[in-house]
Order: sequence, then C-alpha cells, then structure tokens
Amino acid sequence: METLGKLRRRHLVKGESISAIARDTHLSRQTVRKYLAARDEPRYSRKHQPFPQLGPFRDTLTAWLEVDRQRPVRERRTAMRLFDALRQEGYRGGYDSVRRFVKRWKKSQRPAVTQAFVPLAFAPGAKYQFDWSHEVVELGGVLQPVKVAHFRLCYSRRSFVAAYPRETQEMVFDAHNRAFAAWGGVPLAGIYDNPKTMVDAILVGKARQFNRRFLALMNHYLIEPIACTPAAGWEKGQVENQVGTLREWLFTPRLQFACLEDLNAWLAQRCQDLEQRPHPDQQDRTIGQLFAEERAQLRPFTAAFDGYVEHTLRASSTCLVNYDRNRYSVPAAYAGTLISVRAYAERIQLVADEQLLAEHPRCFGRGQSRFNPWHYLPVLERKPGALRDGAPFQQWALPDAFRQVYERLMKQPGGDTACVDLLLAGRQHGLEPLEVACALALEQGTVSAPVVLNQLHRLLSPRLPDTLPIPERLRLTLEPAANCARYDQLRSTEVRHAR
Repeated sequence: METLGKLRRRHLVKGESISAIARDTHLSRQTVRKYLAARDEPRYSRKHQPFPQLGPFRDTLTAWLEVDRQRPVRERRTAMRLFDALRQEGYRGGYDSVRRFVKRWKKSQRPAVTQAFVPLAFAPGAKYQFDWSHEVVELGGVLQPVKVAHFRLCYSRRSFVAAYPRETQEMVFDAHNRAFAAWGGVPLAGIYDNPKTMVDAILVGKARQFNRRFLALMNHYLIEPIACTPAAGWEKGQVENQVGTLREWLFTPRLQFACLEDLNAWLAQRCQDLEQRPHPDQQDRTIGQLFAEERAQLRPFTAAFDGYVEHTLRASSTCLVNYDRNRYSVPAAYAGTLISVRAYAERIQLVADEQLLAEHPRCFGRGQSRFNPWHYLPVLERKPGALRDGAPFQQWALPDAFRQVYERLMKQPGGDTACVDLLLAGRQHGLEPLEVACALALEQGTVSAPVVLNQLHRLLSPRLPDTLPIPERLRLTLEPAANCARYDQLRSTEVRHAR
C-alpha cells in the first residue's frame, strides 16, 4: 500500500508522467497504470497451479489420503512417508510438491464453520474436575519428573494440587483424600478423563465400566463419577486450563525442595494464596469469597478413604516380599507364605490372616530393601553368627548404652550369642529397661551378658517393702531383745557338753 500511495501522489498531485514514473521506479508502464487504476494494492496469484511431476500421481496420493483419513490419528502416514511411497511408484519430483499438496488437501477437508460451544454454569458444591500433569522439579539436588494431581471446584474455581512420584491408583486415592481435607468438604460429582486407574472399559456414549476400587472411593464419599468423551478435553476445560496456568505460576522457574513432602506443603500454601485472585466470571469478587460461599454447600468431610491397592505375594526364605522392584521384610514365622501387600501412596502394609504383620515407608527406586531387624530375631536364636554380617543388622539404630555393650561383647569369644540373649530379653521386656541395665553395667565396669541380665531382672523384680505391717492380734506382748551375749552363753554350754 505504501508503493501505491507514492505512485498515485506523484501522478495525480505532482503531475508526473507515467513514463517518468516507470523509469524512476524501474517498473513497467503497464504496472504503473495498474497501480494508478487500483484502489487497493494489486495482488498477483496463479489461477491454476501446475504439477509437472506430481500430476500423474495426484489420484494415487488422493486415494491414499482418503484411506488414511479413516484410520486412527496415530496410524496415519505423514507427508514424508507418502513421499517415500510415491518414490516407489516411480515419482521423481521433490518432497515440497508432495507436502504442499497434502497440506492443501487436508485444509479442504476441514469443516468450513468453526465449532461452537455453550458456556457452562455450575451450582455451588455441585461438581469438581480432575486431571494429571507432568512436571520436572529438583528434589534433594536431583532433577526428578513428578506427576501432579489437579483438582478444581467448578463454581468457585478453588484449586488444589499435589505432587507424586507416579500416576498410580493409590496416588489417585491419596490425592482425593488431601483435596477434600483441604476444601473441608466433598462435592456431589466429579468430572474425569478415562485413565486405566479409574475406567476399565469405555462403552457406548457416556457409559463406562469403572474400576472396582475407584468405585469404592466414589461410594465412600458419595460422589457421582462423570467420564468425559475420549479426546474431548473441553468437557473439563477449567482444569485443562489450570494445568497450563499453574505450570507458569508455580513450576516456573524450576522448583527446588529437599523432599516431596516439603514440595506438597508449599503447593498447598500457594493454592491458598491464589484465592486472593479475582474470579474469572465475577471480577468484583475473589476466588476465596466464592469458595467461602461454596464451602457451605459441600458435604462434610468426616473420614478419609482407606486408599490402598492390594496384591497377594509370597514371602521368600529370607523373610522378604518383593513388590514394585523393592523388598520389604516380614516376621520370620511367615517366610514362604502368602502375604497381602497393601500399597499406599507413602507406605507399605503387609497383612496375613487379617493381621497387620509389618509396615514400612514405601520405596520408589529399584533394588532397595526395607528391614525390620526384630523380624529376624527367631532366626538369630538358631544362627547367632548371622548377627555379625546380616544385612538387616548393618544399620540398626540401637540405644546408645546398648550399642556400647553390643560393640564390646562382639569383640569377645561367643559375643554374638551373648548379644542375641540380650536382644531376646529386650524383645520380652522392652528396650527401655534393657537400656537402663546396660547403662548400670557400664557404670559398674563389668560388661557381660549375665551382668546385664542380672541388672535387668533386678530392675523388673518387685521391690520388697522396708517394714511389713503386723496386725495387732499377732503382735507379741513381750518382744525379745537383741542380746549377743546369749550366743556366747550358748557356745560356752556347748563346750561343757563336749567335755
């Protein structure tokens, strides 16, 4: 448009001829006349695009595109794959011609009318939306990918996020417990995607076959689960947008924390801070004000769901259960038996015959072991020598006094047997009395298993009273006096009798 304005001013205002303008601008006179006659800048475009090399193969390429259109998106061929196939058919042209043709064909297949949506409005306490996101944080100086569970109340837009090492079912349960505890109530319905942790089968329309344990979570909180249509993210657009905005607000720049617990505590505080932002629909009110209004409509949060995933596994001869590429110890009496492993988000429970055998912090690496040394004490009764090099006893945190006694006894012959005797006494009577007995033995300067056990038994034996109460009817009228001379008299009498 700038060139058009200059040419029109030079000819119509200054009166310059078309030939002079053409010589000065290095344009043809026909082009100058066209500019002077046009109100808008003239555009040059081909009315017909020739395909000298691709022409004989256009029908073949169109047929391939029609076939690919009926396939799933992941199975459709790219322009490069179509170009390779055409080369095998005898095509000798360039890739750009194929790419432009494919782009033009796909554009022609798009609907001419833009898809329209209906704005949604939700009642207070009616629904919430849930989704996962993938983030990268620095925990303990190491870059780690984490899965972040996103919750969003549809009415007040109140958010809650929590980070987990994985996107497994027990993490889903724990995230719901945390979200409802943070909100102080439970909505009526939840809108979800169709992940395997929640949905076992997608049926016709909105019908779903939900996972049994996920239904137990919904039944516990009396929530109606609503599954979105596959590949229709707009059905839970609020939480979809939240994933992008919170990634910018919370996870940029990269977060640095000592552990996952510190990260989740910080995320929970930041969600509270975001309540001061204006509400997207009601700009004159904040998210916190609408959340206070919605919280009154939520059903009370009474008890958290016991969110575990259970597996039945067999304990090995080394009293270990291998779960998720890590090992957890059980009491020696259950070696070789079937154990129910209840996996929580942060801990592992080992159950047999409806009895809790052990509980360990959960490991998320590979090849790690969680030992409880007391589980192996029955084995030590038969094999006390295993106390020296046994893996469960390498990092055993014992009381300080008992640790000193333990180290002294292990340097003596038969010290492992003596230490096992002390451990058996500690299992029977408790570590606190054993700690006191060890401290008394150290003060006395004689450290041996009999001395420690003697001190322990003296501590645990009942103390005799200083004086015994005597009833009045049993009290003597004439109490004997202490007279040592009577003993001397008895001795002199015995001498006379002997003579």
